[in-house]
Formats: sequence, C-alpha cells, structure tokens
Amino acid sequence: MYNILLTAMIVIGLLIIIAVLMQPSKQQDALSALSGGGGDLFATQKSRGFEAVMQRITAILGAIWFIIGLALVYVGSH
Repeated sequence: MYNILLTAMIVIGLLIIIAVLMQPSKQQDALSALSGGGGDLFATQKSRGFEAVMQRITAILGAIWFIIGLALVYVGSH
C-alpha cells in the first residue's frame, strides 16, 4: 500500500508541475508589482477559459497530493 501511494504521489507531483508550466504567464502583474500597480487597483478580473481550467486543475491536484501525503504518513506509521 505504501508503494502504491508513493507512486501516486510522484505521478501527481509531476502532473502538478506540468499544470503549472502550462498556465499562461502574467508578465503585466509582475511589472505592476515593481512599479506600484496603482492603475490596477480596480482592474481585477476573473480568470476565464483556459486559465481558469488550469487554475482549477492545479488546485485539485494540489489537494489530492496533500491528501495522499497524509495517507502516506498514516500508512508509514502503522
């Protein structure tokens, strides 16, 4: 059981890396952080389309990775 969980954790970790790398970059946000970003105060927008899907996939994979990590600790201690 331990080996199965460990393999699943490694695979999900690789999927998280791929999902993060596939997300579109936010160059404008990084630039506004350096310059103060006062103009973007009221310009917050919801992410849509591909960006929203990738954010959701990353969050779900992160939660699964965390749960498997807790299960791995439990199985390893018993």
